[in-house]
Amino acid sequence: MTVPRITLSALTPDSGSDLLVVGPSLGTAVAPLWSACAAALRERFTVVGVDHPGHGASPASDEPVTVAELATAVAEAVRPLTAARGTRARYAGVSLGGAVALELALRHPDVVSSVAVICSAARIGEPSGWLERAELVRAAGTPVMVEGSTHRWFAPGFVEREPALVRALLTSLEQADQFSYARCCEALAAFDVREELGDVGVPVLAVVGELDVVVPTSAASQIVAAAPDAEAVVLPGVAHLAPAETPLDVARILTDFFTRKG
Repeated sequence: MTVPRITLSALTPDSGSDLLVVGPSLGTAVAPLWSACAAALRERFTVVGVDHPGHGASPASDEPVTVAELATAVAEAVRPLTAARGTRARYAGVSLGGAVALELALRHPDVVSSVAVICSAARIGEPSGWLERAELVRAAGTPVMVEGSTHRWFAPGFVEREPALVRALLTSLEQADQFSYARCCEALAAFDVREELGDVGVPVLAVVGELDVVVPTSAASQIVAAAPDAEAVVLPGVAHLAPAETPLDVARILTDFFTRKG
């Protein structure tokens, strides 16, 4: 098993409060995606971000990797923090980070007590599409994804309302290592835990955007129907990057869920 090296980043000061680990989507760094939401969560949680390989603060890797191995990397990085606190962490992830959330819930319930799967699913897209994207980015680099991602990531009008935030997110895409990005695409091509949802042993919150063209709202219903302790929220007027598009709503929803479910 290949466990990639990943980097944790403090998004709020460590106040000794409950630990919430947050993960980004493919192509984004955790800081621009989660910072506004983390600021709204700081009264209740100590928020720590984790970047995927070759994204944000994490080192590049051109080794084959699975989503389960990405989850193991998160678990290994977070375990010293939970040991110091004497309690498990909560985890919330977007898109690829949401896939990591499901793998954490399945394979590392000793590290996470509950997870939020945001704009994600037990299977995302079709394997052929991810493999084609991997080859494209491996050959042409991540900037080739900017135009399409602008249309997929954001609801209509958001680019005009929040140009600085959009630029920061697209810059993180442009700066992502192309080979690491391609390996993450291949990981998503192989990812499918639909038949394992019944084995999830921690509470799960599925959050989906009403206007998400990457992950349909039916993905949340599938998780709720199959996982033993799951609930769903649909965010109106939101597309694929919910913590950036509506940070206060996501903070409120996460605070409620993680306070109730632990």
